[in-house]
Amino acid sequence: MQDDKQNDRGLRMQNVRRIQCWSGPRNISTALMYSWRQRADTTVVDEPLYAHYLSHDDRSHPGVAEVLASQSLDPDEVIRDVILGPCETPVLYVKQMAHHLRGVDRSHLAQTENILLTRDPREMLASLSVQLPNCDLSDTGLVECVDLLDAVLAEGGRPLVIDSQTLLRDPTGVLTMVCEHVGLEFDPAVLSWPSGPKPEDGVWAPHWYDNVHKSTGFAPSQTESREIPAHLHPVLDQAIPLYERLAEYAATERG
Repeated sequence: MQDDKQNDRGLRMQNVRRIQCWSGPRNISTALMYSWRQRADTTVVDEPLYAHYLSHDDRSHPGVAEVLASQSLDPDEVIRDVILGPCETPVLYVKQMAHHLRGVDRSHLAQTENILLTRDPREMLASLSVQLPNCDLSDTGLVECVDLLDAVLAEGGRPLVIDSQTLLRDPTGVLTMVCEHVGLEFDPAVLSWPSGPKPEDGVWAPHWYDNVHKSTGFAPSQTESREIPAHLHPVLDQAIPLYERLAEYAATERG
């Protein structure tokens, strides 16, 4: 009987298509997670490496105590039990912040489909500075996203980069391309979702998800009117070349 249970667990793990979306903050990554959550064949997970990341960062983050108490601090355990662990649906979608990869064994990436989500740093930093006034380049995830891009290219793979503004303008076209890339059929259900909090939200949601909780679908961003604080201009200068590197491989709108 025990062997049968282990075999069932092994089949569930083997047959699951695992997708990790690597992003920086304020890149509409939560909206994209809500989009995937609308698929009947998909389970979504919200930033399972966040507590590990915060355990090695001595700066103040919103809700840090709650985050540290809510997740395992051991990245190997997270990889084994969450990212590569049992899943009751055919698809597992994991929303990840790319900078949470610091200190994490990346060998598991070969067992998942990996998507990169980016955003013009002029818009991203204007938004991020509201929650993290003293953010720096390490908070943007851009360095790790470029590392992941280069790793895919070095292995002869086809990187898939999503620019958030392109996604907002053409969600059907971009999400169709994503599904083709990962070997799934496009499901129109991903184009809208109910407003409000979701059961999968991390405990940090009250600090970060106010706007996305008001949303019911993809809509043009309103952050262009915000100014980047002057003290973050050096961060912007560092971020732009990294963003431009990712943008070279970004999915384009379909005519």
